[in-house]
Amino acid sequence: MGEPSWQETLRLRLAERNTRESAYAPIIEQYRRLAQQTKLLKERNVSLLRAMSTSRPNPSSSTVFVPGTADDSPVKAAYITSLESQISSLRDELATVYKTQGQNAQRLLAMTETLREKEELSRLESENLRKARDEIHVLRRKVEQHSELMAEKDRTHQVLHDEINTLQLELGQIEERNGTLVKDNAKLLQRWLDAKQAEVNEMNEANDFYENMKSRKESQRKDGDSADTKSAPHDQESGNGEVKRNSEATTTKDGIPSHAEKDVTLTPNG
Repeated sequence: MGEPSWQETLRLRLAERNTRESAYAPIIEQYRRLAQQTKLLKERNVSLLRAMSTSRPNPSSSTVFVPGTADDSPVKAAYITSLESQISSLRDELATVYKTQGQNAQRLLAMTETLREKEELSRLESENLRKARDEIHVLRRKVEQHSELMAEKDRTHQVLHDEINTLQLELGQIEERNGTLVKDNAKLLQRWLDAKQAEVNEMNEANDFYENMKSRKESQRKDGDSADTKSAPHDQESGNGEVKRNSEATTTKDGIPSHAEKDVTLTPNG
């Protein structure tokens, strides 16, 4: 994982400050070396001048010393001392260079290790980025498929909605037709019930008429029996009268059969 944002900002600012402050480091180092060299040269010149002042001049009053004579030993000693001091300073500089080189080697190793870690981190981030891109590509394909599926569902929904509307219209027509049929059936049923009720009423009237005629006939029969018991001498006359009554009961003045004759053939069921 990467560093937090504030740590990364602080590191970048420190790196910028170090770069800004170390921009003139080589020039400063060159000036330091030049100053040190100048100091060494001044010390050597001073030592040479001191040696020349203590030495004896040539008989020719010349300022040029002839090498190989005994009078140039202080100058040589001063020159040797200056060279030794220069060698010592160069050795110190060389030791400083070696030390700086070792420090640089250590820094190089550390930077190499840091670079390796950064490369490994960059590789991991690249791998994560590649995986993220693959996931984004897969998700985009899923989104496209989902959009196509939703469009197909919308079309199917529209078709079903149209079919539902059509079926609702047909259902309304069928319900209206059923209502009409129910009303017609109710009317027909009422008419049938009325007809049957009329038939029942007629049958009841016929049964009542039959019962009445039957009761009248029974009463007439009883009356006839009582009359026979009262007037026995008048058998012939009563017989003729009974025949006459029977004939009168079976016919009317217009010659139409009476209700009694009809009721004999009727049954309780009509």
